[in-house]
Order: sequence, then C-alpha cells, then structure tokens
Amino acid sequence: MRLALFEPDIPQNAGTLLRLASCFDVPVDIIEPCGFIFDDRRLRRAGMDYLDFVRVTRWDSWEKFYAAKTGRLVLLTTHGAQAYHKFIFNQNDVLILGRESAGVPDKVHSAVDARLRIPMRSDARSINVALAGAVVLGEALRQTGGYDGLTV
Repeated sequence: MRLALFEPDIPQNAGTLLRLASCFDVPVDIIEPCGFIFDDRRLRRAGMDYLDFVRVTRWDSWEKFYAAKTGRLVLLTTHGAQAYHKFIFNQNDVLILGRESAGVPDKVHSAVDARLRIPMRSDARSINVALAGAVVLGEALRQTGGYDGLTV
C-alpha cells in the first residue's frame, strides 16, 4: 500500500499525510510540481519529527510516476462512482490524492484503475484531503491486514 500526492499545494496537508504514512509505515510518492517548497516550515510543523521516518519518493512528473507504477492506481475523488467502503483493496494499491485546489486533471482520471468517493451529505463539497486520505487509508489497511505488526 502506498499514498501518492499529486502536485500537493498546501504544505500543512502534505505534512499531515506524511505523518500519517510514517505512523502506519506506508511509503509516499510526491508527484511534482508542489505548490510550495518541499522544505516549507509549515510542512515540517505538520509532519513534526515523523518526517524523519517516512519513505518518500519524489517524481518530476505524472508521466514518470505512471511509467514506474507497480500496483493499481486508486484515485480518491468527489467524482468517483464507487464508495470507498464497498471497494476491495489490494496490498499493492496506490491511493492517489489530488491537489486541494483543483483535484487532478483528466489525464490522471483516465489513467487510474479505480475512482473512489467518500459518501457525505449532498450539500457538502468535499472533505479535507488529509482527512480523506486518513479515512480511506484506514479502510484499505484494515482490509489488507496492513495493521498487522503495528503496535496496538
């Protein structure tokens, strides 16, 4: 299981997701360009000292990331047709989170293996990207035994 952040543009959310990944021992792919300098103090503040333990791979572009993919690409999107809790996750899935400001472009939508949504009130626009990542990653790890070996 991996998290992939597509051109993240809010350092606090990226830092929070990196901290989450560090705690669950999940590698993270950062698909550039970022909307901030990767060493941003707000990123470090949100990620705290957990950033020292997360395995991060940075990619210059979507094309380079896509060419190197090894598992199914699962996009979390408000435009997803399937609810995440009804999806069957695999251990080698890559959960992709889009930019907070604009999601992902059509080329990403058309390249992924699945597009999942989080059910919510009809008058709600979206959930914060870091929270969405935590919700779906939690379910994916539960389904695939990803919590085995972690301290309870």
